[in-house]
Amino acid sequence: MDAKRRQGIFFLSIAVAAVSFAMTAQVSVNDNFLANPVTAGGLGIDGFQKGLLEAARETCGITALLIFAVLAGMVERTIAFLAIAVFAVGLGSYFTVHHYFWVVVLSLVWSQGLHVWMPLPNSMMLSLAERGRTGHRLGQLQSVGALASGIALAVCWVISSAHIPIRPIYIMAGAVGLIGAVACLAIPRDIKTPGPRFVFRRKYSLYYMLCFLEGSRKQIFLAFAGFLLVKQYNTTLRQMILLMAAVQVINWLTSPTIGRFIDHAGERVVLMIYSGCMVVFFIGYAFIPYRPVLWGLFIVDSVLFSMGMALTTYVRKIAPPSEHTPTLSMGVAMNHVAAVTVPLAGAFMWKYTGFQAAFLVGSAIAAVGVLVASRLPRPGLSPTHPN
Repeated sequence: MDAKRRQGIFFLSIAVAAVSFAMTAQVSVNDNFLANPVTAGGLGIDGFQKGLLEAARETCGITALLIFAVLAGMVERTIAFLAIAVFAVGLGSYFTVHHYFWVVVLSLVWSQGLHVWMPLPNSMMLSLAERGRTGHRLGQLQSVGALASGIALAVCWVISSAHIPIRPIYIMAGAVGLIGAVACLAIPRDIKTPGPRFVFRRKYSLYYMLCFLEGSRKQIFLAFAGFLLVKQYNTTLRQMILLMAAVQVINWLTSPTIGRFIDHAGERVVLMIYSGCMVVFFIGYAFIPYRPVLWGLFIVDSVLFSMGMALTTYVRKIAPPSEHTPTLSMGVAMNHVAAVTVPLAGAFMWKYTGFQAAFLVGSAIAAVGVLVASRLPRPGLSPTHPN
């Protein structure tokens, strides 16, 4: 690799690591922070309020598309710097929250920054990766993120073991996030994907559908799986940290391998396996009352998210370089159309019919995902004419 490519990958990796550290620190304590009673330093919200919070937060995935349109022409590293800075400030401000209303407000702040950032690392890595090694490079990027997440969980474990309250963790997360923002400024200016910031094309409709389904099943997991373990099965903060630490260690070890598997087997096989596993896992969440089994489902479910890299490698096959970023951004928007509606529907299901209904809907969505993924081209066939 030339020096400029190495520099780009290095500082992009630092930014990804910083965001992963900050986000994992938040995720590892957030369900306990929200579910624990006020007397224990939490907010004491229920499953209905959790679903509403996630639905509100995920609207940022749609508004991110409008922000990209406004920022059209700006260098990607500058957009990344601004996005991560907003994310870090909003996340760190959780330290001050004592009311559900302000959790919603600050969630909108950090989530907006995060959702503007989300398509950028993949887009920039598509520009940096050598031809034929896209999945491998994306896997390496995920492995870096997993390593940073593992470090974040170790730090959170130490803090929890020392009986330090949850709130300072949010300040730590915000500070590390700001380091990632600064790292973006060192990415070479000309490492970018040129072209429009907004693309909606009929020929990418299969990709959009896959993103919509991915958003649906992912949000059922993110909104309710961890919350189920805490609220329904009394999983403690340190137990949640251990579960997430296991996820990150496995991700660190396996993400490059999964990336190479995508390069070798193709997106069709990988996404069919991914969706098929989700069918089984969601049924497990609905009906298995045994905590160790649920913990195992949570770990494997989280690890398999890495297979979603296949959506990014598919974009490289169907779109020219000038449309990588806008196509990925539209995919994020499609993902979040589902991400808004599914947690909202899940909130009402949790309240009026029980948590099982939300997970059974997730299983049905995953089954549809298997069918849609089967329409992707087999290796060696034109991706624009899947059979």
